[in-house]
Amino acid sequence: MTFFTTVNVQHLESLNDVVSGVTGIQVRETVPDPFFDAADDVVLVDLPPDDLRQRLNEGKVYIAGQAERAIEHFFRKGNLIALRELALRRTADRVDDQMRAWRGRPGEEKVWHTRDAILLCIGHNTGSEKLVRAAARLAARLGSVWHAVYVETPALHRLPEKQRRAILSALRLAQELGAETATLSDPAEDKAVIRYAREHNLGKIVLGRPTTRRWWRSDSFADKLAHHAPDLDLMIVALDEPPSRPVLQTADSRTFKDKWRVQIQGCVVAVALCAIITLIAMQWLMAFDAANLVMVYLLGVVVIALFYGRWPSVLATFINVASFDLFFIAPRGTLAVSDVQYLLTFAVMLTVGLVIGNLTAGVRYQARVARYREQRTRHLYEMSKALAVGRSQQDIAATSEQFIASTFQARSQVLLPGENGKLAPLTHQQGMTPWDDAIAQWSFDKGQPAGAGTDTLPGVPYQILPLKSADKTHGLLVVEPGNLRQLMIPEQQRLLETFTLLVASALERLTLTASEEQARFASERESIRNALLAALSHDLRTPLTVLFGQAEILTLDLASEGSPHARQASEIRQHVLNTTRLVNNLLDMARIQSGGFNLKKEWLTLEEVVGSALQMLEPGLSAPINLSLPAPLTLIHVDGPLFERVLINLLENAVKYAGPAAQIGIDASVDGEHLQLDVWDNGPGIPSGMEQRVFDKFSRGNKESSVPGVGLGLAICQAIVDVHGGTISVHNRAQGGACFRVTLPQEIPPELEDFHEDM
Repeated sequence: MTFFTTVNVQHLESLNDVVSGVTGIQVRETVPDPFFDAADDVVLVDLPPDDLRQRLNEGKVYIAGQAERAIEHFFRKGNLIALRELALRRTADRVDDQMRAWRGRPGEEKVWHTRDAILLCIGHNTGSEKLVRAAARLAARLGSVWHAVYVETPALHRLPEKQRRAILSALRLAQELGAETATLSDPAEDKAVIRYAREHNLGKIVLGRPTTRRWWRSDSFADKLAHHAPDLDLMIVALDEPPSRPVLQTADSRTFKDKWRVQIQGCVVAVALCAIITLIAMQWLMAFDAANLVMVYLLGVVVIALFYGRWPSVLATFINVASFDLFFIAPRGTLAVSDVQYLLTFAVMLTVGLVIGNLTAGVRYQARVARYREQRTRHLYEMSKALAVGRSQQDIAATSEQFIASTFQARSQVLLPGENGKLAPLTHQQGMTPWDDAIAQWSFDKGQPAGAGTDTLPGVPYQILPLKSADKTHGLLVVEPGNLRQLMIPEQQRLLETFTLLVASALERLTLTASEEQARFASERESIRNALLAALSHDLRTPLTVLFGQAEILTLDLASEGSPHARQASEIRQHVLNTTRLVNNLLDMARIQSGGFNLKKEWLTLEEVVGSALQMLEPGLSAPINLSLPAPLTLIHVDGPLFERVLINLLENAVKYAGPAAQIGIDASVDGEHLQLDVWDNGPGIPSGMEQRVFDKFSRGNKESSVPGVGLGLAICQAIVDVHGGTISVHNRAQGGACFRVTLPQEIPPELEDFHEDM
């Protein structure tokens, strides 16, 4: 089946608060966004504000009286302009999603310049903060999204530590300024950037170019992009070579030393392997042709490049060429050659050795990157699986500390707030630097990270990350890495943030499980109590009805005879009546809890409803009620008996707590689209902090009269008002006493002809 329907933009759930902020009117009827997003086709019906207001004036949208109020309130021209923009943006977002889905099909590779989108490239030159800020300003002027990428090639991987930290600092600055950042790994930087731009439909590429050019530099990165991707717009920003401000320095230098140690070890192995190959060749391979010796030497270059990288393989190449000339080319023992053709052999051998060493080192680097990514994915999977079976907070803390130690080579602790609100660790970690309680409390209160690698106290040797779910901060994760550079790499930082999300989700699962258990037990207790109350109330109702009838007859007979016991009979009758109302409250609450609450709304005058309630309470009132009602014949659309019960319960509550002789009043007014009804008294008022609890079931005030009650009257009032689509609240009056306020939506009454048709 095919369905067609219309929906106004103000009725979308995700835009409800935006519409309320613009118009000042809370729209209650909303449609969940998934229903809208699941539609096969959406057609925007757009109308200029002046044309829509003209249609309202002509009565083509609402009836005359309702249209006038709508024009003055919700359909003001400014509101319509804002709603029109929301509708256009929502439709544009849907069309953009459709465009992205279509571009994901095979064969669609070029960028579509449907909107401005910026890609900032960091890394092919020094990571300059000037370049990042220029891209951020450009994105702000264009009002567009922007991405920042860093392609870690083997060449960039060999940069000095200072330059690498400058690049990572620039990437972090881009993330702080609102960019979506990514770290890519590819030997060809230009191809990686082009591929990323086309995948995300980013048409403008922002690049940096140094103001001073060196003669040894090859074709610029921009020239390569322009050659391979003519569909991209390139924007060049002039850069100074030095970074704009000093790069964050740390005391950690083990990475630099380790790299040199590996390089020196590789060079030693290269020299040793070349010597071994030469000795073996001199002993057993003299009978072989020179070309075979060259192949053996090239095999040694491949082995060195595979295990120790580029520079040891370069050294091995030169040593092999020299060894081949010294020991196998006549005249032996010198670098001179008797035949000029061997010079070409040496050149080819040197070139092939360098190329093979470079390619092998690149393959080795790519294999290391792939191994790291596989390890990262495996750790995420194993951690999520381990957290899913955690039964307690201690299990979750121990699991997170174990995986963070194996993934980041870091010590960590999970801090959770105790009963007194103070953060405390769940486990004890040996050798971990004590954290500052003030920093931890700030991070927990603000929900922001602090410490190393952040803008808040970056000098400490640890980082504090809040464990946040959708609506709550459950605790903190304190991480102290062995190498502070781990916290500077965006990929590592995102991986750590993913770990914190997994831990927060596990803690939230425990919280929800505990809440579900408590709710289940509470529901079972409530069901038993409601069943007991319903059965008890039903059994009491019949004898109370008989007792009330007998008390009524006895009161009338004694009063007609002038008996002095007529007063006592009247008191018996009143107590039976109060008990009957109490039983009715119990039955009503049981009916509400069981879902058997059906509205039978009808149009009634406000005076009729108030008068009926006062008539039922008249025997128990010792003083008249002060009434302040709006104009006569004010119609309200309510369930008459139920709304009378609201007034009766509120008035009984006022008599009970303010006293029979207290001043009690009912004030009513109609304000636009709402009816406001106040029931007030001059009694002691509501105790501080009880404004919400008074509407809970079985909740009673601090001061109670002799009138019996179990604390259900106000709970019933709230339930009845809720099903009418209204609200009920209480506050203390400045003159003294309490004021219960009922607010109902004021519906448009039908025309008089409709009443005649019904008759």
